[in-house]
Parts: sequence; structure tokens; C-alpha cells
Amino acid sequence: MEKKITLKNKKISYTLKKSKRARRMRLAVYCDGAVVVTTPFDLKENIVERFLREKSQWVFSKLDFFKQFEDKSITKYSHEDYLKFKKDAYILAENRLEYFNKTYKLKYNKISIKNQKTRWGSCSKKGNLNFNYKIVLLPKNLADYIIVHELCHLKEFNHSKKFWNLVSKVMSDYLDIRKNLKKNGYQFYK
Repeated sequence: MEKKITLKNKKISYTLKKSKRARRMRLAVYCDGAVVVTTPFDLKENIVERFLREKSQWVFSKLDFFKQFEDKSITKYSHEDYLKFKKDAYILAENRLEYFNKTYKLKYNKISIKNQKTRWGSCSKKGNLNFNYKIVLLPKNLADYIIVHELCHLKEFNHSKKFWNLVSKVMSDYLDIRKNLKKNGYQFYK
């Protein structure tokens, strides 16, 4: 449902999605400038508006960030692309996890390849590792960074100094790689 709100004297449009699966409110700003708020069904709209006002500085910083890419082409991917690359992404994740886990020796449950719009990967408390199928389309060092990042979350389920020290065991240049992913990863998000 399309909505409008005035934040800091500027009118912005946003999409409000009510989801049966949502357990909490989620705010996303996409590279095309779309602002999307996903909420549980029973959450009142005045709470959404208050949340947007509280997060207005973050929303505007993201919108400003994505303006730099307005004239650049962004590849659009389809469900067929997901089906085409899913197996290759799984093989990549499995092989690189095996390689990096020789250092870490961590236990994980299963690997899943997903078609996500805003995430490169995630790690669940149950030890499941999830990766966006587009990792197979990234340069090798960026894909490796995502895989190592999620692998390290098995031991440190946060972004503390201990977590980053774990990452740096196999990626001393992780800061540069992370910066590169933030700067250029948008190309793969559509």
C-alpha cells in the first residue's frame, strides 16, 4: 500500500507491507529510491509513522547515498536467473566454506541459497548458513568475504571486535573488501 509522509519538511513516498510472517517492523531503502516498511498485520499505522520519523536521518542518508548511482545501469535479475544460478551458487558456497573452515573448524547445519533483495547472507542460531544466489556473480574476493562473514557468525553472533578478529584470520584486507562491497554491491541488488 503506497503512503506519503512528511519528514524534515520533505514529502516522501513509502510502501507499507503487512505480513503474516513479520514479527517486527522492518525498514528498507532500495537502490532505486524505494522506501519500504514491512510490519506485522496488527501494528497500527501511527506506530509506523513514529518509527519513520525516528529513522528519518537514516532514511535520508540512504536516499542520498543511492543518488550517486542514478545514472549508472543496474542489472535487473529475474526468478529465472535465480533458478539458473542457484546450483552454481550452492557449489561455490559449499567449496569455499570447506576451504575456509579448515582454519576455523566450526560446525554448521545446512547451506541454503536464497533469492533475497537486500541481503548477501545470514546465519541462524541453529547453524544454518544462507547465501544470496548472486554471490556467484560477484568477484571472487567479495563472494569469499560474504562466505567468511557468515561462517564467523557461527562463533560470534554479532559484529564485535572478536567477530572482526575472526574474519581477519583469513582476510587481513576485509575492511577494503567490505568497503568495495558496499560501494559496488548495489549493481546486483535488483
